[in-house]
Amino acid sequence: MSAGKLSVVGLGPGDARFLTPEAQAALDRAEWLYGYAPYLDRIEVRSEQRKIPSDNRVEAERAYEALAAAVEGRRVAMVSGGDPGVFAMAAAVCEQVERGPEAFRTLELEIVPGISAMLAAAAACGAPLGHDFCVISLSDNLKPWTLIERRLDAAAEVGFAMAFYNPISKARPWQLDSAFARLRERLPAATPVVFARAIGRADQRLRVSSLGEASGEWADMATLVIVGSPATRVIERPGRPPLVYTPRRA
Repeated sequence: MSAGKLSVVGLGPGDARFLTPEAQAALDRAEWLYGYAPYLDRIEVRSEQRKIPSDNRVEAERAYEALAAAVEGRRVAMVSGGDPGVFAMAAAVCEQVERGPEAFRTLELEIVPGISAMLAAAAACGAPLGHDFCVISLSDNLKPWTLIERRLDAAAEVGFAMAFYNPISKARPWQLDSAFARLRERLPAATPVVFARAIGRADQRLRVSSLGEASGEWADMATLVIVGSPATRVIERPGRPPLVYTPRRA
C-alpha cells in the first residue's frame, strides 16, 4: 500500500485567480477530494479523481472520513473556502487527529493556506485592517452568544477594527443587528462599516456605511462585515469608490 497523505487546502474567496500555485498543486496531486459541496463545485477534476461532497454541518465527520481514507493509502485533499485555518476545516481536522486513532497522528498532513475572505474584502475597499484588528465569528452554534458579546465589548474597548465571519443566516437573523447595537454604545456613530459580499466572485458587492446607519438587512452568509476602529477613515474620491483605511499609528 502506498503512503497516504491529507492536504487541507484553502481555495481562496472565489475566482480561480485567487487560488495559490501551492493549493493548485495539492489539488492536482489528490485522488479523493472532500469538502462542502459548493466548494467542491468550484474545482475542475480529472476523470480519475473523485469528489466526495457533504453538508456544512458535518465537519467532524468529513474530517474523520478524509483522515481514514488517507490512512488507507489515498492521497486526499480537504478543501475549504478562503484560508483553511480561519473558521474552517484545518481546526476540524486537527481535532480529529487529537481524538482519533493513533494512525491519524502518524499520517503525513499538510495545511495549505489560502487568501481569506477578510483579506479579500479589506483589499477591495482599501486597508481597513491596516492596524491592530481581530476576527470574530458571530455564529453561536459552537459558543454561547454571551461569550460573543464579551468579545465584542473587549474589541471595542481596546480599539480593534473587527472582521465578522458568519454574520447572519436564516437560522440566525438577529445577531448582526444585535452586535451593531452593542457596538453603538461603545464606538462613535461615524465608525466606518464595510459590507463585502462574495468578494472575488462574479456577483460581488461592496457597500461602505457607518455604524450609526449599518443594518443587518444588508448582509447574508456570503457577506464579510468589517467594523472599523475609531481611527478608521473614509476617503471620498470623485467618480471612484471610497477608500477605507486604518492608519498604522494609533
